[in-house]
Amino acid sequence: MKFNSLIPELTVKDIERTKTFYTDVLGFTVEYEREEDRFVFLSLEGNQLMFEQENGNWNTGVLEYPYGRGVNFEMRVSDVDGLYETVLKHGIPVFRELRTSHYRNDDEDIIQKEFLLLDPDGYLLRFTD
Repeated sequence: MKFNSLIPELTVKDIERTKTFYTDVLGFTVEYEREEDRFVFLSLEGNQLMFEQENGNWNTGVLEYPYGRGVNFEMRVSDVDGLYETVLKHGIPVFRELRTSHYRNDDEDIIQKEFLLLDPDGYLLRFTD
């Protein structure tokens, strides 16, 4: 397995709830886990995330829900429409419904389909095509 040069490691309240949400709803794969450390490494189409249940080892301050305030993780997937439908079928509320967005990059107009949702710990996830 090739590791990305940047892999966020996120603190969560309940590692099993997080793992179930990412694997059963979003379709991530468990690459490896250390159950004794309540740690899991997940991937989806080249997107890689690590999660560790809150243990105090990495806290730089007091953690309050939602943990992900101010963080937005953009992840490109091959079938954003299909993933959006899966999220809706699971009854997961979306933060921003599926839509086409335009972003300027110098003189280029980047057009992408995207939707946003909050994971169980309040991390904002943006899935794009």
